[in-house]
Amino acid sequence: MGNEQNALPEDRPPTTRLLAMPTDTNAAGDIFGGWIMSQVDIAGSIIAHQRAGGRVVTVAVNSFVFHKPVFIGDLISCYGEITRIGTTSLTVDVKVFAERNRHKEEVVKVTEATLTYVAVDENRQPRIVQKEA
Repeated sequence: MGNEQNALPEDRPPTTRLLAMPTDTNAAGDIFGGWIMSQVDIAGSIIAHQRAGGRVVTVAVNSFVFHKPVFIGDLISCYGEITRIGTTSLTVDVKVFAERNRHKEEVVKVTEATLTYVAVDENRQPRIVQKEA
């Protein structure tokens, strides 16, 4: 893994940032993968909701790759980006970086995922997503 993959994206702010805490660990003492998956879904849904102009629901986790473990005390930054807009759906790529010991000098990409969301109306029925923002 090259250094460029471990650098925090400088062209946009993170969608979410949070601190990995002891309550988020698995039996081995590392941060539980399900906790990271939850954070990725939250970050992806924020981006999808903003672009869709309203409520969205997760319909698929297209891919999910864990590259490195996350440790207690890591500052986690999730960066979401829309990669596809369909009639009612949006596909979002989320990259997750960990700042080890909360220092920007020690950054690693720990996870990346692709998720699909569907825009829904007040009756939870799919609704059209405008192609132009």
